Amino acid sequence: RELETWLAVDLSASLDFGTARYLKRDLVLAAAAAMAHLTVRGGNRIGAVVGSGAGPVRWVPARAGRRHAQGLLRAVAGTVARPGTTDLGGLIEALSRPPRRRGLAVVISDFLAPPERWAPQVRRLAVRHEVLAVEVVDPRELELPDVGVLELVDPETGVVHEVHTGDRRLRRAYAEAAAAQRAAIESALRAAGVPRLRLRTDSDWLIDIVRHVAGRRHVRTRGAAR
Repeated sequence: RELETWLAVDLSASLDFGTARYLKRDLVLAAAAAMAHLTVRGGNRIGAVVGSGAGPVRWVPARAGRRHAQGLLRAVAGTVARPGTTDLGGLIEALSRPPRRRGLAVVISDFLAPPERWAPQVRRLAVRHEVLAVEVVDPRELELPDVGVLELVDPETGVVHEVHTGDRRLRRAYAEAAAAQRAAIESALRAAGVPRLRLRTDSDWLIDIVRHVAGRRHVRTRGAAR
């Protein structure tokens, strides 16, 4: 009760991507809705900072009540991605300034920026608050299918890349680089003591969230019983 929850929501242009059941942006909104539903009762307050490309972040002050939570979600859903890349480290840092009472901080992003640009801010945030990282990912970010020549557009820069997916060595190199990238994300979060919830565009996000919450409750219950 009287918990204060803050969401750091990354809605940069790279989130407007998806090759399966959802866009990554859909998963960001789903995660925000789930966190609001789980924390809004009992007089708890929820607020958000939203980044959508280059430029200042959008603030939604922390308040209690379902009506406020619904307004927060409408504000997040109505945010339009701007050109450029969201400063994820700056977005996370915004949750610490000004200093707030201990609470829950949820960072929702695809974490595509190199960890050195956001990991220090996550570590500082985790010193004072309980932190959860929600990582959204599309399967094509992990491996490429063999579908011939693809023209891929970087949504944040507009640069077009022509990719020959029939090249087996290219697909293998891509998969290895993607695995290394995700391992670096996981390592940075683990070093900060921050649990990670991964949501995929080809999976049922609701089941994934329920499993994560149930797993965290089991860990806490087991720890309290010792």
